[in-house]
Amino acid sequence: QVQLVESGGGLVQAGGSLRLSCAASTRTFSSYAMGWFRQAPGKEREFVAAISWNGGRTYYADSVKGRFTISRDNTVNLQMNSLKPEDTAVYYCAASRSGIRYEQIGEYDYWGQGTQVTVSS
Repeated sequence: QVQLVESGGGLVQAGGSLRLSCAASTRTFSSYAMGWFRQAPGKEREFVAAISWNGGRTYYADSVKGRFTISRDNTVNLQMNSLKPEDTAVYYCAASRSGIRYEQIGEYDYWGQGTQVTVSS
């Protein structure tokens, strides 16, 4: 069982930045592809970004491309710049053994509890 713990959420004004981090309770962290998803009130959970097990490939939703950057070292991080009110959501970190269909919720084996990001206008 892998536990994922997100941190770094908060309240920020539109145009501002936040950095989310996700720590995993496994020594085999580097063998998992990692993803970030988000869920706004009344909406379905949606893909935000993903990174391959070795960090060599990254993927982004069109809505965040050019504004968000995913990276990994001992944690997986999501740098969010130029934030917009529509970015307001609970952000979830997830781990995938296969990392093939990185946009698909069902691809991920483990999920964190989420961290709230609120962007005020």
